Amino acid sequence: MTKIKNDLLLRALKGENVERPPVWMMRQAGRFLPDFRKLREKHSFFERCETPELATEITIMPVNQVGVDAAIIFSDILVIPQALGVEVQMIPGTGPFIPNPIRTMEQVQAIPDIDVKDRLSYVYEALKMTKSALNNEVPLIGFAGSPWTVFCYMVEGKGSKTFDQAKAFCYTQPEAAHLLLEKITNATIAYLKEKAASGADVLQVFDSWGGLLSPMDYETFSLQYIRRIVDEIHSHAPVIVFAKGCWFALEEMSTMPVSALGVDWTITPQLAREFTHNKITLQGNFDPARLLSPIPEIERLAKQMVDDFGTSKYIANLGHGILPNVPVDHAQAFINAIKNYS
Repeated sequence: MTKIKNDLLLRALKGENVERPPVWMMRQAGRFLPDFRKLREKHSFFERCETPELATEITIMPVNQVGVDAAIIFSDILVIPQALGVEVQMIPGTGPFIPNPIRTMEQVQAIPDIDVKDRLSYVYEALKMTKSALNNEVPLIGFAGSPWTVFCYMVEGKGSKTFDQAKAFCYTQPEAAHLLLEKITNATIAYLKEKAASGADVLQVFDSWGGLLSPMDYETFSLQYIRRIVDEIHSHAPVIVFAKGCWFALEEMSTMPVSALGVDWTITPQLAREFTHNKITLQGNFDPARLLSPIPEIERLAKQMVDDFGTSKYIANLGHGILPNVPVDHAQAFINAIKNYS
């Protein structure tokens, strides 16, 4: 395997001492970059996901334009329901919409066992193309949503702040809920293994909606499935698990064979270290809305964040995805503040 020139991320994931923390931003492939918005005017969302050339171009943009230490493939967590035969629309301005949400055991049973290699070949093509275009400059991250987060959309049918329908399905039809989570889990394991085989140097699992569950329900409906995924894929590539709002599960998650855990801005670096017994690399946790602060303030807070986490076993990132209205020079200031950290 050819050595990656900037391997800071890979070294931080191994817990090695690095000269400075690596930095990248969740959702960096697009949204806030003007060049991305130009492409968005010409091509629909899934057209961008399903055209390897476009996905490659978008993935590389932030590496070239703001100098992040890693690329993350441009795709979406909802390609899994699509592969499972569930229609997903992306409505500009409102987000994902599933016209026929899953609400019954019959619907769950009708979901076929699929060959993700065949159904999602466009993602693997994009990874191979991107890997080649990056020319070993920085590592490439592949990702998937956690089964619970994907389940939320499949059952609710759209984005939500509370996902009441999804939770109600779990509590009133637990057997159907677990069967659906099982099907999503199996597809996700195969999907992530294939991503590693197609060139992803690192794999990240996003549990965006895990924090909506109580700690007990989190173990039942989310964490046990994430654990199964991590057990199956960690030998294929280093794994980062990011569970938003799930600080209560950090200690338990740190016992999984993960290389890093992402944390959001609702926990202090000191507590995150304490909960994980300082034995695992942490990633995060800058509030994305803070990138709207004046630049000197961004620089001060970014430095403070590294002071608090420490430079070892640490990856600088946001505590969730970058907002579309963040000025490019503000994102740049954040990246530079980490790169110039001393």
